[in-house]
Amino acid sequence: MVGLARALPVATESGAWHSRKLRIPDMSDTALLPHPQAAAAAAAPAASAPVQMGTQVSAGAGVVATAGGDDGTGATERDLEAVHQIAEARRAITTEIAKRIVGQDAVIEHLLVAMFARGHCLFVGVPGLAKTMLIQTLSEVLALSFGRVQFTPDLMPSDITGTDVLEEDRATGRRIFRFVRGPLFANVILADEVNRTPPKTQAALLQSMQEGRISAGGQTYELPQPFLVFATQNPIEQEGTYPLPEAQLDRFMFQVDVDYPSETEEIRIVNQMTSAYRPSLRKVLSPERILMLQDLVLRVPVAPHVVEHAVALCRATRPGDPAAPENIRRYVSFGAGPRASQYLVLAAKARAILAGRYAVSIEDVRALAMPVLVHRVLPNFHAEADGVTARLLVERLMEAVRPA
Repeated sequence: MVGLARALPVATESGAWHSRKLRIPDMSDTALLPHPQAAAAAAAPAASAPVQMGTQVSAGAGVVATAGGDDGTGATERDLEAVHQIAEARRAITTEIAKRIVGQDAVIEHLLVAMFARGHCLFVGVPGLAKTMLIQTLSEVLALSFGRVQFTPDLMPSDITGTDVLEEDRATGRRIFRFVRGPLFANVILADEVNRTPPKTQAALLQSMQEGRISAGGQTYELPQPFLVFATQNPIEQEGTYPLPEAQLDRFMFQVDVDYPSETEEIRIVNQMTSAYRPSLRKVLSPERILMLQDLVLRVPVAPHVVEHAVALCRATRPGDPAAPENIRRYVSFGAGPRASQYLVLAAKARAILAGRYAVSIEDVRALAMPVLVHRVLPNFHAEADGVTARLLVERLMEAVRPA
């Protein structure tokens, strides 16, 4: 049978993207290769082998990065239409959130990027900056179930995961254990002041973030999808707190620093919150649609030079790496691991399609480098003595590491 001709985005060595017509064979032309064999298919002519979703096929001086669907037939009209839909959804979501939240545009952008990239966020800011209201508003706009946990020093793991309770059947008199689910069984979890609870309770949250499931009473329970954890932390008061260990910090895709509003924004906040006006929110996306769009993010094409730049930024945070700048070698104890590189590329994919673009650019990577890296760069005692913060180190790192 005759294959279809598709216009696929092509990344040239200069980094520019343009469309190239490729013949994508019909399903009956040849057997589809499984994903691990995609590299072998890259050596074959593009017209004689199917273009596998999510692979990159060499084509002369450029690289053809596919954005195809999961049926293995290359770029599909459904995926291209979904990119437009997610861009429209982003505009609708931000419009609805703006009915309650004044300003904080960068915070909202990072929140949406993390959500569509299946990432978790750590919000750091002083009290009263609407961190809780923002996350609760997002869950309402997206028709997602919402669970809030106020972390305290006496909070136990079973308080958030759930526990077995003994019940008696009145008809038979038989006693049985029934599992009562905790607040983690929701789509959006607000972990308020997460650094105020002991490590054993933090560890229970860690399993849910990494695996999407929890263990209780010798049983493992799957959590509802999509599952997103947004934790808050107060940077001022540190007495009586339990700093998050590096292993748990690394599970957060972003650390988002929430700053004070401007004077104009604060006037709007006061006028809005001291009146009787309470805006009603329109639901934009369903949980099922969010899962579909999260899968779409994984199929966004990335050119090799963009991935190389993301890896270069992350590797430059490690003081023992030959490419590390002098500031990193002097002031950093430990840098970002490979998970940071993965999160940086994945977040850049989400940012690209939220803007309605079909491929990732270096600008997407650099725009998200700060929230991905700032909590993964651990300053040493020299940095503390000289007043050098992790944020300042990442800023200097981005000045030193430029695209090739």
